[in-house]
Amino acid sequence: MKYLYQVTIAVALLALLIAATPAAADDALWTLLKGGGQVVMMRHATAPGTFDPPGMRFDDCATQRNLDESGREEARRVGAAFRAREIPVAKVLSSRWCRCMDTARLAFGRAEHWEPIDGARPGTDLETRRTADVRRFAGTPLTGGNVVLVSHNFNIRALTGISTISGEMVVLTPRGNDTFEIAGRLAPSAMTVRP
Repeated sequence: MKYLYQVTIAVALLALLIAATPAAADDALWTLLKGGGQVVMMRHATAPGTFDPPGMRFDDCATQRNLDESGREEARRVGAAFRAREIPVAKVLSSRWCRCMDTARLAFGRAEHWEPIDGARPGTDLETRRTADVRRFAGTPLTGGNVVLVSHNFNIRALTGISTISGEMVVLTPRGNDTFEIAGRLAPSAMTVRP
């Protein structure tokens, strides 16, 4: 009986340790971001569907797959979390798709189009060239605030090997010579504002 009790306690403690680990990792990333100098690759917030409709045009958001209300709220929560934690943001670059630009503007109040994060069909020469451009950028050490790149899952995966969910961020620490370290990930659930 004593053995069973000890095993039960050990399992409970292990469960608590596992449950606490994501929060501790999130806190460490927020601390890193507060110091600036990071590149944050963010997948656009929730936009229902998988592909843009046939006939999609970049100059007409109504023809594209767009953020729904939950996506707009996700983007606002990102901005609120960054402001509440006083995370410095020097620049916000975005894919030209409306769902990316809207995510950036709702979260950070601004966005500048940057062609390399528009993405390209996986496995193409264009994807290879654009990923190399983003790798050079993400590997160049920054001073001051962080740079946020709002893009698509396939862009983030091509650069980091990580597949992201809508609204998720991958934090990269530039190391020079086109190299970076993946510092971690922040899921949309980490975008809470603590009192």
